[in-house]
Amino acid sequence: MRRIKQLLTMRFGAGASTREIARDLGVAPSTVREYLGRAAAAGIGWPLAADVTDESLMARLFVNAGVRAGARYHAEPDWAALVRELKRPGVNLVVLWEEYRAIHPQGYAYSRFCQLFREFERRLSPTMRQQHAAGHKAFVDYSGKLVPITDPVTGAVRTAEIFVAVLGASSLTYAEASWTQTLPDWIGAHLRMFRFWGVVPRLLVPDNLKSAVHKASFYDPEVNRSYGAMASHYGVGILPARPKRPRDKAAVEAGVRFAQSYIIGRLRHVTFFSLAECNAAIAVAVERMNNREMRRIGMSRRQLFEAIERPVMRALPQDDFEYAEWHLARVGIDYHVEVQGFFYSVPHALIREQVDTRATQRTIEVFHRGKRVAAHARRHGGPRHGTQTEHMPSAHRRYAEWTPERLQRDARGIGPATEALIIAVMARRPHPEQGFRTCLGILRLFRGLDAVQVEAASTRAVEIGALSCGSVASILKHRLDRTSPATAPAEGAPLLHDNIRGSDYYH
Repeated sequence: MRRIKQLLTMRFGAGASTREIARDLGVAPSTVREYLGRAAAAGIGWPLAADVTDESLMARLFVNAGVRAGARYHAEPDWAALVRELKRPGVNLVVLWEEYRAIHPQGYAYSRFCQLFREFERRLSPTMRQQHAAGHKAFVDYSGKLVPITDPVTGAVRTAEIFVAVLGASSLTYAEASWTQTLPDWIGAHLRMFRFWGVVPRLLVPDNLKSAVHKASFYDPEVNRSYGAMASHYGVGILPARPKRPRDKAAVEAGVRFAQSYIIGRLRHVTFFSLAECNAAIAVAVERMNNREMRRIGMSRRQLFEAIERPVMRALPQDDFEYAEWHLARVGIDYHVEVQGFFYSVPHALIREQVDTRATQRTIEVFHRGKRVAAHARRHGGPRHGTQTEHMPSAHRRYAEWTPERLQRDARGIGPATEALIIAVMARRPHPEQGFRTCLGILRLFRGLDAVQVEAASTRAVEIGALSCGSVASILKHRLDRTSPATAPAEGAPLLHDNIRGSDYYH
């Protein structure tokens, strides 16, 4: 406008020619003639009035520029409908303008059409100014505001976090309260979010919290392994917001602010006594927010989601993701790895090797170089060690197979007297395990012998209390198993034995 005023001064004030004005201002003579023609058509006299501003002068010179309010001379489309259509895959302003001109051949040119569309778009809320393709991105984050929850027994107040997720195109919002931002709560909130939507977007855009990203990076962020496994299960990619780039997650930030006004603002006078009670109230507030009609758009978030996003999003997998935690561990010299205070065996050949452990609610899996080498039922109580026989060295395996039941079963295969002898040997010890070696020695002594002889020897050993391996060997060596109770010396009678000298020896 400074140059236009200078042009008018030179023409009407100094009487300069068109070529002189063009030369001094550095523009084409045709441009000078155009501006002079516009001034004449607008009835602009000279000198200009003192109250003429740049805006008013421009409005008079360029009546078709759309600067003056109401300066529109053609039929206009439904701009809110165009905003919705622009979110569909493959739709851009050229396509929308061509459809508009097909209906209104004398309508606005493309440049004016785009200008009016941008003017309408600037009047929208910050949430709707984002240009996101339908079904493409979902933005996830914690609100940063806490909800107090009161213990009904003690009256102690504990605060809960608020998880918020917003779809980019429709702004359909999901929110819930959780105690922490730790990995179990973070992934659990995602599972419930997917069930709430019923479909899956192409990308998740989280902030750089530790539960999502191990190492934030502008070029190569390192995603948490468990979070990545969850995304792989649902077939969704993870695109963390760039560090110090708040515009990357503007949609969720606007959604968070809106959710805070609907959830925290409207529920600030309500006292919650459990996390479930709080989430029930949040669900009602979220449903109300999603069904509320958005000004300028003329549709609610839910309606916009059903119209443009759900049809292009992928269906959920048949089964929900099972949460698992991954950790690095090193196999100890006892061929066990520790997972949360309990020990689980791996093949003994992996002693001192580094392995990955995967812990779910029910199982513990161990992986070595990407191959699963062990799987155990998860222990939450009882013995701290879980050992599988096939993981043991052969010597350990043989010892592990010694159990009271097995020893009794082996003895029972010979006869009842032998079984009674084995039971008596273990019963004599404070702990049955202390008699395992004795029982094994006795059974080894009986190996290859006739079952009748073994039964007789066992009966004799039980009768006289010979419950050691040496005593049973002596019974077999001296054939005492052939001495029946009927032929045994009477009570009080002298014992006759090769190792007993007798009374005659001393006289």
